[in-house]
Amino acid sequence: MKLSCLQENLSKGLGIVGRAVATRTTLPITNNVLLATDESRLKLAATNLEMAISHWIGAKVEEEGSITVPARLLTEFVNSLPAGEKVDMKLVGKTLELRCARFEARISGVDAADFPPIPKVDEGIKTKVDTATLRQAVNQVVFAAATEESRPVLTGVDAQFEGNIVTLAAADGFRLAVYRMPLSTAVKEKAEVIIPARTLNELNRLIADDEETVDITVNPNKSQVLFHLKKTQLVSQLVQGTFPKYSQLIPQNFAGRATMTVADFLRACKMASIFARDGSGIVRLIMTPGGELAPGKIVISSKSEELGEDIGEIDAAVEGQEAKIAFNGKYLTDVLAVVKEQKVTLETTNPSSPGVIKPVGSDNYLHVVMPMFVQW
Repeated sequence: MKLSCLQENLSKGLGIVGRAVATRTTLPITNNVLLATDESRLKLAATNLEMAISHWIGAKVEEEGSITVPARLLTEFVNSLPAGEKVDMKLVGKTLELRCARFEARISGVDAADFPPIPKVDEGIKTKVDTATLRQAVNQVVFAAATEESRPVLTGVDAQFEGNIVTLAAADGFRLAVYRMPLSTAVKEKAEVIIPARTLNELNRLIADDEETVDITVNPNKSQVLFHLKKTQLVSQLVQGTFPKYSQLIPQNFAGRATMTVADFLRACKMASIFARDGSGIVRLIMTPGGELAPGKIVISSKSEELGEDIGEIDAAVEGQEAKIAFNGKYLTDVLAVVKEQKVTLETTNPSSPGVIKPVGSDNYLHVVMPMFVQW
């Protein structure tokens, strides 16, 4: 292998695939990055056996070849090289020689044949999705996935493909986020898979500003998914199992509904959460309808036996009777922080039933939060 490429392209590429390098592993070679010539490009690839990222950069290739070298060592060396300079790479036996400006290094590598094969997903369920829509969907859903491994299916995001719509849902037992997203290309058959939340987080990081669409392919036996971008591919194992039938968790009716600005509600919830830290995160809400002259309001409060208490009040259009309900403050601030619309509604039934948060002016997103039981 003998080639040359620009330092900034190599540095960027190593940063992209580095997200898939294994951190704790019993297979040492997964700490390495694969470098392989691919016509007039250099292919970089890394895998932790659950997820693999491949990225291609432009290069002047003189001799074909491939090798794997320690990812962290190569990345730190390349990042330290002067920007704008050309990096020459040459493989001598199993040693990768690098030269750039007045710097050079030799890195001992491992044969590319020993590197775990990157899965190829060519056939199966295929579709395309607009990147701006995908980013918003992931941002508004993925944070609700569970982080504990006790129920593996909840660490993923359920994706139901049907026609030209995909419905994404995530839940951790205390909250549920559901987002209906249009597809640029309709799927030929209905399908449901569970995509690891980490995979979708990484996908959001990979999407470049000039990307218009992302190609998605789910293999026929629904064990792997491929996300194809202009210069990058992300392949991930899918979570096996059955996602809970969440539609029955979404209340169909409500006794009270409050409409308020996201900014006001978020500020009040953040302030209450400061005092709620020592009180199990409990934030209390009292929704009061307005009269003929006065607007409705929500009183948002929290208290700590040791620290004190906080009481905030915001204007809201409240329908129905006065209602009291308590939530974990973090769950409220998490969802309000990702809503793009100016206003949201909070629908409640009674103090022991879930609350439903919906953006005003959008019917493709909802967030269900389980209540907390408190003494009023």
